[in-house]
Amino acid sequence: MPRRSRARSRRRVGENRVKGEAFEQLPFRQLANPYQPVEIISADQLEAIHQASLTVLEEIGINFLLPEAREILKSAGADVEPDGCRVRFDRGLIESSLKTIPGEFTLHARNPEHSLKFGKNYLNISSVSSPPNASDLDQGRRSGSFEDYCKFLKLSQILNIIHMTFGHPVEPLDIEPAVRHLRSTLARIELTDKPYSGYSLGRQRILDVIEMARIARGLKEEELLTEPSLISNINANSPLQFDMPMLWGIIEMSSRNQAISITPFTLSGAMAPVTIAGALTQQNAEALAGIAFTQLVNPGAPVIYGGFTSNVDMKTGSPAFGTPENAKATLIGGQLARRYGVPYRSSNVNASNAPDAQAVYESMMVTWAAVMGGANVIYHGCGWLEGGLTASFEKFIIDAEIMQMMAEFLQPVRVEAEELGLDAIRDVGPGGHFFSTAHTLERYETAFYKPLLSDWRNYETWSEAGGIDATQRANVLHKQLLDQYTPPALDPSIKEELEAFVERRVKEGGAPIT
Repeated sequence: MPRRSRARSRRRVGENRVKGEAFEQLPFRQLANPYQPVEIISADQLEAIHQASLTVLEEIGINFLLPEAREILKSAGADVEPDGCRVRFDRGLIESSLKTIPGEFTLHARNPEHSLKFGKNYLNISSVSSPPNASDLDQGRRSGSFEDYCKFLKLSQILNIIHMTFGHPVEPLDIEPAVRHLRSTLARIELTDKPYSGYSLGRQRILDVIEMARIARGLKEEELLTEPSLISNINANSPLQFDMPMLWGIIEMSSRNQAISITPFTLSGAMAPVTIAGALTQQNAEALAGIAFTQLVNPGAPVIYGGFTSNVDMKTGSPAFGTPENAKATLIGGQLARRYGVPYRSSNVNASNAPDAQAVYESMMVTWAAVMGGANVIYHGCGWLEGGLTASFEKFIIDAEIMQMMAEFLQPVRVEAEELGLDAIRDVGPGGHFFSTAHTLERYETAFYKPLLSDWRNYETWSEAGGIDATQRANVLHKQLLDQYTPPALDPSIKEELEAFVERRVKEGGAPIT
């Protein structure tokens, strides 16, 4: 193909992508990681962290602020202070609790084609979770609204690389807190048919969302017990404490066999020791305590080991993400999760205040660590900005490109005889080119990854077309995708039942903050 013709062809593809005339993406599929996880510390070093974590649990202990949780732990043999919140764990209790954890489980979606497997080498990608602000190039940074929340849900549905919405993609702050979980969950069920989570922010809140998950899938209560249909993220209130709302969440979710991700929020130098080994010792102690509690509530309940250890900027105290320390902690967190046979959660995070180069290189740093660390879910997969304070529409699209590239990287390389191309090499010989060989013509449409966002035109063609950079293209693309959005099918009787439930609970006052 002559150079000028190739340039024109690439220009047409690029212009179509910007104009929205042709949108191509990878299919929705359960991803599996074929590579051996990278292990950056030895078995002896990993054991040292494990043993140090058990020492923390035995000698220092963890505060469990909910009396009901302390009663469960006391009945199981934990050492509970008579007049306090501190709980200490015998090593044997931790070890026995780990034996009942399922190494693999399925999280069921209301659309069975979107159900997801967790554990082994499976990999799932979620949207960003819980920022209080939204931003785009058109309106700038603003407080999260229900309108923006719904837009992110629509993008999460239309983009195949996003497997689930784990948390609110942005907080809809214009909805009263007492009923926010009701309105937001209804929107999530109506606008997407992929798996989703419920917030453990009080007993009644999580009970409402569990009931809505049951209704959405048309299940009886006993069927829900055998088919996990909801997940909730539980953050330890680091250092060494679980608060009451989180513990209510574990009790209500685990007792119904719904999935829990136990994720200590350990920022090295602030809420955890300044060394990576020290921060991971604390992360592991908190994770083991929470994971053990899920099994004491209900042996065999699905649970995920969440790693979120990064560091702070010691000049300002601000959180830093996507750092080398964050990447190392991510890799070692995967080693710890595999030691216990527990599915592993990591994150795609950065500390940039704009969807710029810093946001991308920090995201790539930690995303590579998550993938090569054997993560089973990448939380905050698309859209995280400003250390988690902002959900960016442009970053959402940029991250979708990153995640698609990772997904394609996971596809195995074929090395069959026809793939070796010996006949093509013979035909071309020295000094020729492969554009017109039969080998190329048979494969050129599917040979290479086709990007969502990248512009591969030469400088002259790109400049003539306006010189639009990746962030600007992401701004255009997210709006085009929203224009193309079509809501997934929802059985009318289920929709009616869900809406009636929400309206009844709203009239009853929802779930006031306790």
